[in-house]
Amino acid sequence: MFNLSPSILAADFNQLGRQIAEVEQGGADWLHIDVMDGAFVPSISFGMPVIKSIRRNTALLFDVHLMIREPIRYVKEFAESGADLITIHVEACSDVSATIREIKALGKKVGISLNPETKTECLLPYLSEVDLVLVMSVHPGFGGQKFIPETLEKIKEIKAKLLEVNPKCHVEVDGGVCAENAIDILRAGADVLVAGTAVFSGNIERNVQRFYQIAGELIGR
Repeated sequence: MFNLSPSILAADFNQLGRQIAEVEQGGADWLHIDVMDGAFVPSISFGMPVIKSIRRNTALLFDVHLMIREPIRYVKEFAESGADLITIHVEACSDVSATIREIKALGKKVGISLNPETKTECLLPYLSEVDLVLVMSVHPGFGGQKFIPETLEKIKEIKAKLLEVNPKCHVEVDGGVCAENAIDILRAGADVLVAGTAVFSGNIERNVQRFYQIAGELIGR
């Protein structure tokens, strides 16, 4: 089943509540929330107070992407703020398995992510333990970057591994995703697309619907 996870990193924070409502009206069930610490990635975004604030006004699945060093320090606070799915980076954890266990102990779904330059082999020990693998198709830390085409092969490789060990696990792709490349990404094996600029530029409701239309056309072929 296809899901679109619009990234609020590209939203207008002066209109955030209204724009999240438009995302829902367009048919999205997920909301992607990028948390950046200025250490693991160069930028700083937002944290628990923003998540807690918007949690009161939407039932969307909060897909919280922690681009922070040693996220195990904060997963309890993010869970309490309203995260439903917490994704960590394999590169950011000194003990990946312990971090996964901590998220599960909090009753939350867990995702694991890797940067474009990170080899797929780094994920293999954890694929059976997670609910989602997030493939970064740009270098994390900034919105509006162009999709790295070589990522498609990595998506195919990860999907093939998951079919062997954890076929129910989602494959999510984040970075430079737009209506023009969505078909290729879905064909490679992704079933969750993160889109920021492509959703929050222009008519949000119509942009969301366009992604679901593309996914529907692919399934119907």
